Amino acid sequence: MKSFLAAALQCTSTPDPDSNFAQIEELIDLAARRGAELVGLPENFAFLGAENKRLELAPTLAERCSRFLVTMARRYQVAILGGGFPVPAGEAATFNRSELVSRDGQVLATYDKIHLFDVDLPDGNTYTESDTITAGSSLPPVADLPGLCRVGLSICYDVRFPELYRHLAGAGAELLMVPAAFTAYTGKDHWQVLLQARAIENTSYVLAPAQTGLHYGRRQSHGHALVIDPWGTVLADAGVGPGVAIAPIDTDHLQRIRAQMPSLRHRRPALF
Repeated sequence: MKSFLAAALQCTSTPDPDSNFAQIEELIDLAARRGAELVGLPENFAFLGAENKRLELAPTLAERCSRFLVTMARRYQVAILGGGFPVPAGEAATFNRSELVSRDGQVLATYDKIHLFDVDLPDGNTYTESDTITAGSSLPPVADLPGLCRVGLSICYDVRFPELYRHLAGAGAELLMVPAAFTAYTGKDHWQVLLQARAIENTSYVLAPAQTGLHYGRRQSHGHALVIDPWGTVLADAGVGPGVAIAPIDTDHLQRIRAQMPSLRHRRPALF
């Protein structure tokens, strides 16, 4: 184990996959030139547009996303999490899948989002992911990044379900990855505080890549990709424009905090 730099990318994805891939590669290049060894891409990094168009593109886009992640990992010699892209799940539905790839292009883990965002917001926006997205049926995995740390996967709305992150911590996660396209309305009040809570209660690092800005129609994301340490301290914040939040992940620091605040060892699960 060692200290290494991790980057949470922040972009404004659109209904045009070509421009999205170009934007993402520029940000990966920026992160790699700044020394990042792990790069997280946000949810919907390759496409953020109307549901019918997503369903139409899903078969080819799923393959393209997987190839893109492998190519980027090998080209820039970084581990990459593709934070969420559509994968066909029947005739009129997709999974929302994240994929973790090692620097040599090996797929280490995949995860299909299990919590779907079906919400009517006071700003007039309605989100019904379950209309066209099929929830995953497996708990999110924890994967070893060789020479770096143990990483637990999740996606966006999952952050509101603390039991998921307790599972990841119990499975040995040292870094919790939360790629997201958090809405502007909920993000202003809940995004940072939820991520800090997940970091503090699990004494784990959190890497949260994010979408930002106006994507299409009224769909707008909050931004503020974050890197947070196990004490809950925000180490890096990408603000509201496209860019990168980059900070060190130090497993020695994590172990010191877990020794000083041993709440994971103090749990009494038999009582719950």
